[in-house]
Amino acid sequence: MDKTEELAKAFEEQRGHLRAVAYRMLGSASEADDAVQEAWLRLNRSDAGSIRSLEAWLTTVVARVCLDMLRSRKSRREDELEAETVEPTAKNEDASSPEEEAMLADSVGLALLVVLDTLGPAERVAFVLHDVFDLPFEEIGPIVGRNPAAARQLASRARRRVRGQQTTSSASLTAQRTVVDSFITALRAGDFEGLLAVLDPDVVVRLDEAAGAPGAPRELRGARNWAQGAVAFSRLARFMQTAVVNGSVGLVFAPNGKLTRALSFTITNGKIVEVEIIADRDRLQKLHLATLDS
Repeated sequence: MDKTEELAKAFEEQRGHLRAVAYRMLGSASEADDAVQEAWLRLNRSDAGSIRSLEAWLTTVVARVCLDMLRSRKSRREDELEAETVEPTAKNEDASSPEEEAMLADSVGLALLVVLDTLGPAERVAFVLHDVFDLPFEEIGPIVGRNPAAARQLASRARRRVRGQQTTSSASLTAQRTVVDSFITALRAGDFEGLLAVLDPDVVVRLDEAAGAPGAPRELRGARNWAQGAVAFSRLARFMQTAVVNGSVGLVFAPNGKLTRALSFTITNGKIVEVEIIADRDRLQKLHLATLDS
């Protein structure tokens, strides 16, 4: 086996780890694969014999590539907002199937990916490297262009965003989550009776302009009315996960890890009495989102 083959074999042994790092930073399987491929190209161009720890070197390279990609993504989004372009629909741009994306998102935590997407690029990289992969801030600092103390502050700020400012009691959130978990379980199963069990008979469902078809009603009343329509979307419920939405337990809908819809619930006596479905891009960006403890 020549040196090139040895290097390729050593790289393949790290691929799974590198893809896991990249996916948590980018929230996209295709972009994660691009970042890993770029790391391989850079390794090929480097003096591999001088690398003391291949895992550490490759992790650093992937992190820097992801940081550049996140910054480029942020710049593109700002340009789109300034130009008031219409947000494109989520599409599959490579060989990654929706099933693979769903499994990856589920393994990481869809709500976590959604909240991570609200962080600044350097915050996201610092948080993922430290809180998920346990890298010391002495190594993270040079990657994000900060000293270790500043990198620690980035991760701390990101951690607060991810966990949210808990203004609702843990007991209340737990009770809300029980109801919302029952709702999403019934929705995924297409269980009409299961939905009725957690909906108040007179539940009111409000949709913003972007959430419904043009000309469709923006308000629905009655558990049976809404449940009948909701079960038709049961196959899409795999892209939903519980999260804290503006201080209460709700649902985020994020195919490929990109938030396109959020459901906010008002729950009274163990029943959902009001639902707000939010799909407007500007409103989604202004939501206060956080993850729920496992």
